[in-house]
Amino acid sequence: ELDLEERLGELDLRSDSDVPDVPPPTDSTPEILKRALSGLSARWKNWWIRGILTLVMISVFFLIIYLGSFMLMLLVLSIQVKCYHEIITIGYRVYHSYDLPWFRSLSWYFLLCVNYFFYGETVADYFATFVQRREQLQFLIRYHRFISFALYLTGFCVFVLSLVKKHYRLQFYMFAWTHVTLLITVTQSHLVIQNLFEGMIWFLVPISSVICNDITAYIFGFFFGRTPLIKLSPKKTWEGFIGGFFSTVVFGFIFSYFLAQHQYFVCPVEYNSETNRFVTQCEPSELFQMKKYSVPPLLQAVLGWETVNMYPFQMHSIALSTFASLIGPFGGFFASGFKRAFKIKDFADTIPGHGGIMDRFDCQYLMATFVHVYITSFIRGPNPSKLLKQLLILQPEQQLSVYKTLKSHLIEKGILQPSLRG
Repeated sequence: ELDLEERLGELDLRSDSDVPDVPPPTDSTPEILKRALSGLSARWKNWWIRGILTLVMISVFFLIIYLGSFMLMLLVLSIQVKCYHEIITIGYRVYHSYDLPWFRSLSWYFLLCVNYFFYGETVADYFATFVQRREQLQFLIRYHRFISFALYLTGFCVFVLSLVKKHYRLQFYMFAWTHVTLLITVTQSHLVIQNLFEGMIWFLVPISSVICNDITAYIFGFFFGRTPLIKLSPKKTWEGFIGGFFSTVVFGFIFSYFLAQHQYFVCPVEYNSETNRFVTQCEPSELFQMKKYSVPPLLQAVLGWETVNMYPFQMHSIALSTFASLIGPFGGFFASGFKRAFKIKDFADTIPGHGGIMDRFDCQYLMATFVHVYITSFIRGPNPSKLLKQLLILQPEQQLSVYKTLKSHLIEKGILQPSLRG
């Protein structure tokens, strides 16, 4: 009985009000902006700082788009690492007084392991011809999953060996903290890159829709907001939520129209092993070919049109924009609840007026999962190019076996003449 009481005494039973305070972030606003806006009220000062920094971020984003797919992938990876750092740092600040052994080191080690696994899978899927030419990479790809598991298992064993009496429960809290953070950041960023390989338009339209919804909801809420939307985020209003929805749907529809006209945006991103570069050249699929649609009778009287020419992808953009404006914000609400639980205003102070990188991308991760599920459920079909790459890395006897099987199948279907049997 005494032993039971002793063990219960070791448990860290706390309510939310007992969570240690995290030091408030410092003001990282550039001095030149502080001086220029010194005469304004706090409300308008924040408006101008957010507006200026938003334009700067959008400009940098367009520059990276111009630089190509590879730079976009590096951007996604950089954002992933920064978001992971911000969330892990909160955990470290909250519980740093306990001096948990190996917490930060193991957190970064697990990040490395999970990235090795996901990006290794990407290399195996999209860089098969490149890997085929290098024996060292062939070994890594062939045993990729075993190596990934061995790396993770090493970290797991180190964690078990680092357990300290009187901190068991807290250490398992932080172990779970690390793994949930990996799920939120690494898994979702991997899906973002998978979407990018389907065509840059599947990357740009969802991300731009979330950005548009964030901006327009803020503008409508700032000028017209009167009715609170949710307690978790008191500054969010119904006026901003509804205004953001309609603005985002219109933006996504128009933005998709312009992107669908260019091969650079609609063609799948593929790696050319001969030039060692990513290429976006193809015959656009039916999704990106102009078609004529009949206007519903109810709208004919309003618009005066019986038919309208548009790209099929524009219809899909409505689904993407609707999710970005109606469901995407719940990623932000989730982040707001997380911050309230730990008594912090922002994840970090990286971007003046905006907070941390995670504060800007909390809705993007939810959007990435939806787009990936949407593509696999309603868009993606068999990929001959990917299948051909897999055939080319087979052994000659395996290729010959596939050829004979395919030939027999085509003859049975009547596609090839029996005279070709010989």
